[in-house]
Amino acid sequence: MSVTIENNQLIAVIAEHGAELQSLKSKAHDLEYIWKGDPEYWGKHAPLLFPIVGALKNDQYTYQGKTYTLPRHGFARNMDFEVIDQTTDTASFRLTSSEATRENYPFDFELYVHYELGGEGIQIRYEVLNTSEEEMLFSIGGHPAFNVPLDPKLNFEDYYLAFSPRKSRLILPLEGNYINMDQRTLGQTNTNIGLSHELFKNDALIYETKGLNSISICSDYSPHSVTVTYNDMPYVGIWSPSPKEAPFVCIEPWVGVADTLTASGELVEKLGIQQLAGREKFQTKYAITVK
Repeated sequence: MSVTIENNQLIAVIAEHGAELQSLKSKAHDLEYIWKGDPEYWGKHAPLLFPIVGALKNDQYTYQGKTYTLPRHGFARNMDFEVIDQTTDTASFRLTSSEATRENYPFDFELYVHYELGGEGIQIRYEVLNTSEEEMLFSIGGHPAFNVPLDPKLNFEDYYLAFSPRKSRLILPLEGNYINMDQRTLGQTNTNIGLSHELFKNDALIYETKGLNSISICSDYSPHSVTVTYNDMPYVGIWSPSPKEAPFVCIEPWVGVADTLTASGELVEKLGIQQLAGREKFQTKYAITVK
């Protein structure tokens, strides 16, 4: 089952399964921006990452003396959400903790995902509500995949990544599925980065980000582009499968990140983990703008 929302410029389709954005199309250009989810390369479109981002060491963590198992990027992307509100150009979804989720994640929560079309883009807003009196630990993030090339007459290599503000950002290199903090270095995001499949030979590019950030996929040979904008989400992943040479690129704003090589396994000590007091609410958002 899915929900369709639209305005004068765009039409979007969101699946109830995973509350996942599956399509974002321009009416004027009949142009699809979201990856179609071909399993030959990667069978997702724009999954929601919760309650962790990235991989845990051995897919395990420890909390209050007990060990739990969670797959990479958590479980929300593989669960059915409830549609709680819908208008012409908005849709809201909810996932509530249950006995099933508590087997792998011992916290009581309500997770809301709100989509709203506006002008040339769509805003995705996350709310995490701690429904217990105890502190809750979590991470959350987006994983939208965009068609590259956007113009079928062009090639993958005709596109580049453009960052705003134009400044260097710390890059956190992956070693296997985990981050090697000893190899942190400045990434040259103060200039455009030409896209190539070789760019992702070591998996995702992960940057530390602060304040307001925009990352665009552009080409000098086409007027069409896509931009992801967010504020105060401390990490972003940029990924395309390699060496598969898949025709898409993900721009992934995250509140949380994969385990480090030296992670203790204690959830409270995990890099990027969020701590939410009892009965409190966490909110964050990002926007996708298209041309």
